[in-house]
Amino acid sequence: MSRNVELGFLAAAVFLGALGIGMVEFTQGNWLGAQVALTFVTFSLAFGSVHLALRAWAPNATPMVLPIAAFLAAIGFIEVYRIDSELAALQRWSFLAAGAGGALTLWLLRSSGVAVLRTYRYIFLAAAVVLLLLPLFPDSWIVHGATVNGSRLWVRLDLPLGGQELSFQPGELAKVFLTIFLASFLAERADAMATVSRRIGPLKIPEPRHLGPVLVAAFAAFGVLIYQRDLGASLLLFALFITMLYVATGRAFYVGTGLALVVLGGVVAYEMFDHVQTRVIAWVDPFSDFTGAGYQTVQGLFAMGSGSLTGSGIGLGRPDLIPAAATDFVFAAVAEELGLAGSIAVIAAYALLVTVGFGIALRARDRFRKYLAAGLSIVVGIQAALILAGVLRVFPITGITLPFMSYGGSSLLASMVIVALLTRISHEERS
Repeated sequence: MSRNVELGFLAAAVFLGALGIGMVEFTQGNWLGAQVALTFVTFSLAFGSVHLALRAWAPNATPMVLPIAAFLAAIGFIEVYRIDSELAALQRWSFLAAGAGGALTLWLLRSSGVAVLRTYRYIFLAAAVVLLLLPLFPDSWIVHGATVNGSRLWVRLDLPLGGQELSFQPGELAKVFLTIFLASFLAERADAMATVSRRIGPLKIPEPRHLGPVLVAAFAAFGVLIYQRDLGASLLLFALFITMLYVATGRAFYVGTGLALVVLGGVVAYEMFDHVQTRVIAWVDPFSDFTGAGYQTVQGLFAMGSGSLTGSGIGLGRPDLIPAAATDFVFAAVAEELGLAGSIAVIAAYALLVTVGFGIALRARDRFRKYLAAGLSIVVGIQAALILAGVLRVFPITGITLPFMSYGGSSLLASMVIVALLTRISHEERS
């Protein structure tokens, strides 16, 4: 594939987004109008700016990453608009900001490449911890945290004009910064961590001095997240730490220890937090409390069941009956209106995106670039798997966003930065 082929696929994704909005308008008795035009312009500017940045500063990058992201974003935006047009209007601004963020990332790395990120790994670690601390700021401050659905993971900035508030989730960018830190640290310590060990009875454990900074980073991140009661993001970061350690060392010790800690942490969280108990009840037996804890899960199951093979059609379902359908349960809305066929297309797109990311990692000759590409792919894959498993009732609902598809500017910006980093790494390996 070439850049021109990439442009063709991007044009198809832009057309898909505009066509979907037009179909929603038709089902509401409206003609093609400003909403369709705004969607076309927004997607063209957002993804077109990243495409032009790739042509200018990463011409040898793989052309397979950006079109997949654009496809997922188009499907997600159609459903967000279908559920709440006001949220969709805000999401358009988020697309423009995300496109600018992706292009800016490519511009900043145009000369030195991603290798420069290794130099500032501890700055990225400190920035990640600060971002995770922001939601703990008291409500009386201009920048303060906000508790939503039992978790204090949002930050709100009180604007001086009109008493407006700007909300964002700092944890979305924190996961990218932590991935950069881990990739840099493991690039230097992987050999020692894989070979040097101490024996305690029949067990071999890694040398403590090699794990020190990683454990400090992990406990700092998890301590903040547990205090915020944002266990979904905590689980995501923990899975990131464990899988990256396994990728770098190949030692099953990390996987076994990680699984044991997940089970232990889940039991402790269930005993400590009421909203965790609610989510477990909604997972195990949602019909036992249909109007309470299990309402969101049951409504999502009904929606997916009514979608059948090809769905009710865009604009003809009732995803508005699902609580938080534009964020946590956007996949259920897709399954209702696009059916099993559309659901499989979305899952296949995520699988392809993660596969392309691991392909970039496998072809990388430098360890830092290899681990960074793998870590970024792991973040996207695990985050998508957790939220999809929650909607499908394979796993308790975690409350994190579905990359590229859910409503939310912070998640969209972080996802576009991941796209920019992956494409830049592939450019450097092909150059």
